[in-house]
Amino acid sequence: MSRVGVMVLGPAGVGKSTFCSALLTHIQSIGRRAHLVNLDPAAEPGEYEFTVDIRDLISLQDVMEEMNFGPNGGLLYCFEFLMNHLDWLDSEIGDYEDEFLIFDCPGQIELYTHVPVLPTLAKHLTQNLSFSLCASYLLEAPFAVDKPKFFSGVMSAMSAMILLELPHLNILSKVDLVKDDLSKRELKQFLNPDASLLSGINAKTNPKFHNLNQAIANLIDDFGMIQFLPLDATQTDSVATILSYIDDTTQWAESQEPKEPKDEFFEEDDEEDEEQD
Repeated sequence: MSRVGVMVLGPAGVGKSTFCSALLTHIQSIGRRAHLVNLDPAAEPGEYEFTVDIRDLISLQDVMEEMNFGPNGGLLYCFEFLMNHLDWLDSEIGDYEDEFLIFDCPGQIELYTHVPVLPTLAKHLTQNLSFSLCASYLLEAPFAVDKPKFFSGVMSAMSAMILLELPHLNILSKVDLVKDDLSKRELKQFLNPDASLLSGINAKTNPKFHNLNQAIANLIDDFGMIQFLPLDATQTDSVATILSYIDDTTQWAESQEPKEPKDEFFEEDDEEDEEQD
């Protein structure tokens, strides 16, 4: 079986860690094995402990105290340190050959734009460790229903798609927080954005930016690969739908070894014996 994983990306506060926990819960509930890999040196464990934690190698707090760096500079230092010690990461995830790994990434977009740390890491995972990997990029729905902000978010998602060079899913998170009926109806048009979304943006911006708005809208329309999946992390069906797309993207099912009926029978007996013990 191949090694499979998903990198969870997006700006700070979009619900990446919440999504990771919900995804891990669902995967385990359907009898599959999964593990959470924390790549944020400032993160604290939530509902689940991290199976692999970058803070065991280096933490943002230590860097800020010892190097007298600020949060952003400290984060970049942490990842430069990780890039120079990828053998540590290889060792940490080396025992998880046939299991699903969820990589919870920090929210600073600098790490995959002008300092291409995450693209380098993604290439290492796919080429050196033979991972079948996909990226999921989150934008929060309450943010996206504001059209100018949505176009900004789409541009960042597009940047991630191009630079990471991975199979890619875009997700609108926190759809359950969109309470207004009008916004809920409008939300559907953001799932498959096109140039028609430009209407209404110019009314909210200075006239000198209207040509720029048009150019951005045309770029998104011409690129034609930005679509979003809605996510309500509190609903199992919503998380299950996202997982089905991840499985299709990573070809998880194709990598599974077929089992003989007798193997499944003995596995069930082993599980019953463990429960009795």
